[in-house]
Amino acid sequence: MKASLSEREPLRLKKWKEKNQYQKIRATRRGQEKYVLLDGPPYANGEIHIGHALNKILKDIVVKSQSLNGKDAAFLLTWDCHGLPIELNVEKKYGKVGQKIDPTSFRQRCREYASSQVEIQKVAFERLGIIADFEHPKLTMDFSYESNIIRLLGKVIENGHLARGYKPVHWCLDCGSSLAEAELEYKDKISASIEVKFLAENASAVAEIFKVKSSLPTSMIIWTTTPWTLPANQALCLGPEMTYVLIEVNGQENVLIAESLMEKVLARGKIQEHRVLARAMGRDLESLKFLHPFQARSVPVILGDHVTVEEGTGIVHTAPAHGLEDFEIGKKYGLPVENPVGENGCYLPNVPEFSGVFVRKADELIIERLRTSGALWSHFPLTHSYPHCWRHKTPLIFRATSQWFISMDQAHLRRETLAAIETVNWIPLSGKARILSMIQDRPDWCISRQRVWGTPIPLFLHKTTETLHPETLKILASVAKAVEQGGVEVWFENPRQFCSDENYSPVMDTVDVWFDSGASHFCLLEHESVLQFPANMYLEGSDQHRGWFQSSLLSSVAYRKVAPYREVLTHGFTVDDKGHKMSKSLGNVIAPEEIIKTFGADVLRLWVAGVDSRLEMVVSMSVFQQVAETYRRLRNTLRFLLANLDGFEPSKALAYPDLLGLDQWVLRRAEQLQKEVRASYDSYQFHHVVQKIHYFCSIELGGFYLDVIKDRQYTCQRESLPRRSVQTVMFHLLHTLVRALAPILSFTADEVWELLPGNSGELFAATWLNFSEMSGLKIKDESIQALMHLREEVNKEIEILRAAGKLGSSLEAEVSVSVDPERFALLAPLQEELRFALITSSAQISCGENRIQVKVSSHPKCGRCWHRLETVGKNSKHPELCDRCVQNVEGSGEVRAMV
Repeated sequence: MKASLSEREPLRLKKWKEKNQYQKIRATRRGQEKYVLLDGPPYANGEIHIGHALNKILKDIVVKSQSLNGKDAAFLLTWDCHGLPIELNVEKKYGKVGQKIDPTSFRQRCREYASSQVEIQKVAFERLGIIADFEHPKLTMDFSYESNIIRLLGKVIENGHLARGYKPVHWCLDCGSSLAEAELEYKDKISASIEVKFLAENASAVAEIFKVKSSLPTSMIIWTTTPWTLPANQALCLGPEMTYVLIEVNGQENVLIAESLMEKVLARGKIQEHRVLARAMGRDLESLKFLHPFQARSVPVILGDHVTVEEGTGIVHTAPAHGLEDFEIGKKYGLPVENPVGENGCYLPNVPEFSGVFVRKADELIIERLRTSGALWSHFPLTHSYPHCWRHKTPLIFRATSQWFISMDQAHLRRETLAAIETVNWIPLSGKARILSMIQDRPDWCISRQRVWGTPIPLFLHKTTETLHPETLKILASVAKAVEQGGVEVWFENPRQFCSDENYSPVMDTVDVWFDSGASHFCLLEHESVLQFPANMYLEGSDQHRGWFQSSLLSSVAYRKVAPYREVLTHGFTVDDKGHKMSKSLGNVIAPEEIIKTFGADVLRLWVAGVDSRLEMVVSMSVFQQVAETYRRLRNTLRFLLANLDGFEPSKALAYPDLLGLDQWVLRRAEQLQKEVRASYDSYQFHHVVQKIHYFCSIELGGFYLDVIKDRQYTCQRESLPRRSVQTVMFHLLHTLVRALAPILSFTADEVWELLPGNSGELFAATWLNFSEMSGLKIKDESIQALMHLREEVNKEIEILRAAGKLGSSLEAEVSVSVDPERFALLAPLQEELRFALITSSAQISCGENRIQVKVSSHPKCGRCWHRLETVGKNSKHPELCDRCVQNVEGSGEVRAMV
């Protein structure tokens, strides 16, 4: 019973590896229908965590269950190997590029570091009991993969989806690079919230629109939580259909704000006296000019539908270099996109007063400058949700740069992607609504990065016109062919070998790592013989709706106009027993290694399958202690069945018509269980699989069938029909359970398989048990249900006597039962063998009023079967045995029909 999983599982892993199990499985499936689960590449950096284990085990369960269906379900492991985290780790050891190490050596160190991390994670994944092609993992830094990324980029360009633009992107000051949407995380930030006065260039022009007479200076009040963006201000944006008021304050000046926000703005400005002079619509104020508060320029009033009155002043400070909405409205009005911030996060030399100042330190300086000039209306801290870098956990800035984009609209990519989403089965269905809203609202995809370690964007631009080389597609094909032989280094070391025209300059950017991983539908599904396009399934955490699911979808639609997957299954995330998200900083992380060391990988796998993975999943050692108890019950059932097959040969199995009534019933239940379990696997309801198997083992088998048949198994003659009948059923039960449990309890099931008579080949190459036709019933299911209910009633009466000290074993009891006609009709076929079902020494049943009478038997106890019967001692040769046991010992054996 002591499983010792943590010691025994590694020995089984060794066996799997020695006999090349994965390739053997593949050989048995050659030519069968394929089932392709494309592995979303984890990042090759650091030890695996519980989220990794959850994800890979779920995938393994899917693959193994589809293999049970007879499908060729290959499992290729993939890793994401380019990008910043690897660069940062290499920098720590070898220094920055250009300072202590040259680019070529740096890339080689990155490749070596990524390889070492893959090996670490490979060992950890293998220990989870995953059966996959560990010998041939697919890495985004493989030369073949890198070359196919470039080929896919060529397809995207050919279909008209690539665009170059100078527009704002999320910029991480710590990475020194632009970030994709999938690299953001939103969390609360305390910002300096300020309201600022922009003085009218011509106060009389404002008064004229409002149809008032006033000679006081007039200002528009804007609101911002990013004071550092004020040097880039180019306009003031109003809502065209919003009402604005001109207010005289303290008799000294006029201010202009949205009417619905007037009270809040005046309160924040601590205004004692005010008078509303007039009202006007936003559309009436277009093209008025106002003076920048600290730069020598005037800025126009423009109109935009994105202006709201939810907060602020109803007047939006517009800096096209620092915001997407600002950029779009600026494009409409022809505003300059002047970015005053360099790659290092410091203002450029041409920014008056703030040249060289780091933007994170600029807020205080700018606020003080506004206060000194009298332009500051209010200043207060504000806590709000703000984008942060997912790696550094630091706030980002929007910064206009020249980048390469996959355009969402110029070749109908958005429209075609929304159509492709409709063809996919999203599990759960809420995933569909989530990704639809993301695609509907997402900006163009910035795919260029200014990194050293990554796949290049090997383009050539004209030095004057900045247009692509007319032979771009041929150049890309040539680069891809060279990269396939020598890796990305062949481009970075000598891009001129692919284009000698000096009028064109090579682009030295690298592609976004999300394009790398998203390209796996092209790099793997189209180029690996064991796979095919599209994938049957993508399976990742729900955060990948904005990550891999989306990057794969967009790049596939941009190439083929179809989704790369038929189904997308998402899982939730792990939390501790207090509901807190697991993180190293909180100190509430439990490593998979710790769980495996304490309980074994099969207990971890049982937890993964047993929880509803679509929700948050609690991880704690107490939870795994409970799961271990469930595992022990399942293991004990398997052990009992195996132990009682001693001496059984499959050739001795009885045909269904020859089985006892109770055995026929449990065999039909096993067939039904297999149907239910198979349906739950096919619908990815793995927690239902665990629930159904656990109920069958603990209630129907452990609580009833296996309890009842012990007498027959231990007292009937070895080769008698009653014993061969029960062994036949145990044989089929084990073959049913070992298959049903194999995708989940892989180590334990394989251990059973080795000991199981009638096994053929590898367990993980087996298919579902083929039950022979089972026609005819010796006993109805309704009769068994009535019997189980009667057992509960009888056991309650026995427990009363036991508690009173009048009874020990149930075999000391004699039972007399009277039931109503309906129940009697169901139980009558069992009455000759009812005592075996109730595990009492005698049992009588009659039709009448519902009544149960239990008394202590006065008869002697049989030394062999322990039943108390009047026939004990009647045989002089065997004075300690009852007549039934005498018949089993030296006669022809007892006859059973039902129980």
